This record gives sequence, structure tokens and C-alpha cells, in this order.
Amino acid sequence: TTGKADWAWLQHTAASLKSNGRAAVVLDTGAVTRGIGSQNEDKEKIIRKWFVERDIIEGVILLPDNLFYNTTAAGIIVFLNKNKPPKRKGKIILINASQEFKKGRPKNYLPDESIKKIAQAFIKGENIEKFVKVITKEEATESDYNLSPSRYIDTSQKESYRPIPEILEELKTLDEKSKESDEELKKIFSQIKL
Repeated sequence: TTGKADWAWLQHTAASLKSNGRAAVVLDTGAVTRGIGSQNEDKEKIIRKWFVERDIIEGVILLPDNLFYNTTAAGIIVFLNKNKPPKRKGKIILINASQEFKKGRPKNYLPDESIKKIAQAFIKGENIEKFVKVITKEEATESDYNLSPSRYIDTSQKESYRPIPEILEELKTLDEKSKESDEELKKIFSQIKL
């Protein structure tokens, strides 16, 4: 991928860490997906693969849109850990925090309760429906090293529909009320001779 140096920057960051070092880096969301499905050798995907195989990525948090002054696009935070605790080895914590914002002027912001919710979820490191998905290195490999939380976490609301008989009954009631209103209007118009 020409012109994109996100993973080169992460390589530099990882190389600068001590053997037990940790880092958190804010990047463009494309950094965790560029090159997936490509038959060509994509440099960023190759570097992502290197990080996954060496178990250095502890987590990825998808942030809401319009948080940063230089863009309206969402960002991500990639967490690196050269010395993961045993229960996190071979796993990557993905958090979809894209809905955790308040509208602000001119930018959205993360309220304190959302920051606390995100931090607690990351520390706990367990699946939470529509919010957190813990994947294995193997799952990341099967997904062509796509590390986007939105790939694994569905935040959409399930649509619910009313039963058709209920809707038909309501339509019948509304039709009756409409006829009653029409009769009332006819009476009023006849009284004022219209």
C-alpha cells in the first residue's frame, strides 16, 4: 500500500518497547483492514500478520466518528503488549465503541461514563454482546488479518415488526374514526349552510 505508513509506525513503536513494554497508538481505521482479500502482497497486511503471529497486539478499539479535529472519520486505538498475561496469550480484544459518544460542537466527545465502560471492558477482556469480541490469533488469520472490531461485532438494532392482525385492527379503528369525523364535518357544514 503506497503512502500508508501506519504499520511501519507500529513496528517502530514495538521496536522501541522494552521486553515487557506496552503502547497504545491512535490510527486511521483503514490500518486494520487495508489489503484484506487482495491477491497481491500488501505490505501493511504482511506487517499486521507479523504482529498477529508474534502475539503483540493486545486489542483494538474502534472509536466514534467526528472525535478528532483533522477528520470526521472514526479512528482506532491499537494496543501493543510484548508481555501479555497468560490468559490473554493468543487472543486479541476487539471493542466497538463507535456508539459511545455525545454530540458536541464542533466535535463529538467520549463522556466519562463511556471512557470508564470502555476501560473496564478492556481490562475484563471478555465477550460482551454488541460491544466486545475476543478473537484468537487463528480467527484473525482466517479473516485475512482483518482486525476491525466492526468485522466481528454487530451493533445494529434488530428490527421489530407488529403483527399484521394488530395493524389491520388499528386501521379498522382509524377508518371508523375517520368516517365519524366526516359525518361531524357534514353536520357542521350543513348548519353553516356550506
